[in-house]
Amino acid sequence: MLKQRFDSAARLQRLHDLQAQQWFAQPHGQQLLEAAQPLLEEALAGLFGGYLVHCGPAPAGVLAPRIQRQVCLGPPGTATQIHCEEHAWPLAEHAADVVVLQHSLEFSASPQLLLREAARCVRPGGHLLICAMNPWSSWGVRQQFADDGQGLARCLGAARLGDWLGLLGFALEKRAYGCYRPPLSSVRWQQRLQPLERLGARLHAPGAGLYLLMARKLVVGLRPLQRQRREPMGKLLPMPVAKVSRRNCEETKS
Repeated sequence: MLKQRFDSAARLQRLHDLQAQQWFAQPHGQQLLEAAQPLLEEALAGLFGGYLVHCGPAPAGVLAPRIQRQVCLGPPGTATQIHCEEHAWPLAEHAADVVVLQHSLEFSASPQLLLREAARCVRPGGHLLICAMNPWSSWGVRQQFADDGQGLARCLGAARLGDWLGLLGFALEKRAYGCYRPPLSSVRWQQRLQPLERLGARLHAPGAGLYLLMARKLVVGLRPLQRQRREPMGKLLPMPVAKVSRRNCEETKS
């Protein structure tokens, strides 16, 4: 009975993943991916290492010129290099230099388990990048009433994810926002509202459709040594010395 429930839940999750993948191929999903691409490129430009792991229903378009190899993983049925369940990655601990979760937490059955699995695979000193939809935006409002693939998402706030990262031993280094245009179907209005992207990026306004978090995994067991406080020393005072005369010495010998 328990196995049947697990199989039905797995099939339902795969159906959600397929619908999410189809939604990102549509205009609204493409708008989010195009807005996230420059944020990811800017964040990855200063990182280096051997392996980058990308996870998400959206096709991987990240560019990391200083990382040797990029691996994409996802649920069965998706166009990825490695098929696996979200809570069981076939990667060793500390195997990746960078892990990118691009819109994978919103469509996850258990975001906390997925985030914990991604954190496990990051090496100490490595980075974890999270790209997700902002619930406090017009895109978050659309998600509440959407009848397409976006309606399956569960948007998480940036502050909440920041707390989860802190519990997993990560230090938040960067927070960026993108996609300030509302989710409109009209191409004409999308072109008219194009200046909102430049204005929002210049003001760093938090009401964007998506956000990017970049966190670094702290090295366990290493702490900066605190400088010991030196107590001020007092002045040197001469010690009293008894005076001994030559006459007293001769009387003592006799």
